[in-house]
Amino acid sequence: QVQLVESGGGLVQPGGSLRLSCATSGIIFTQYHMAWYRQAPGKQRERVARILTGDSTDYADSVKDRFTISRDNAKNTVYLEMNGLKPEDTAEYYCNADHAFMFVEYWGQGTQVTVSS
Repeated sequence: QVQLVESGGGLVQPGGSLRLSCATSGIIFTQYHMAWYRQAPGKQRERVARILTGDSTDYADSVKDRFTISRDNAKNTVYLEMNGLKPEDTAEYYCNADHAFMFVEYWGQGTQVTVSS
């Protein structure tokens, strides 16, 4: 059974930081590109950051220089370090696993991030 379990969300003041984690099981982690998406109320889901199997990364323009994605292949976990949080970062954040060679992907259940004073 495949599971992607996000954690680390919460309420933070503008300018604050959070670290999201996504622990996976049931997949061969090293065969999957990993990504974080977010969806705010009334908006489409957007990709925030992605880390490929070879560790190259890319980011949405809105989070560049503030967010950092990383992966720990020994722990089958992907992280999203978020600094300089803004109210517009408020959203449900989802972990995504996308197989590097097959059309297979999985989603986590999401974790809420709220940036407010």
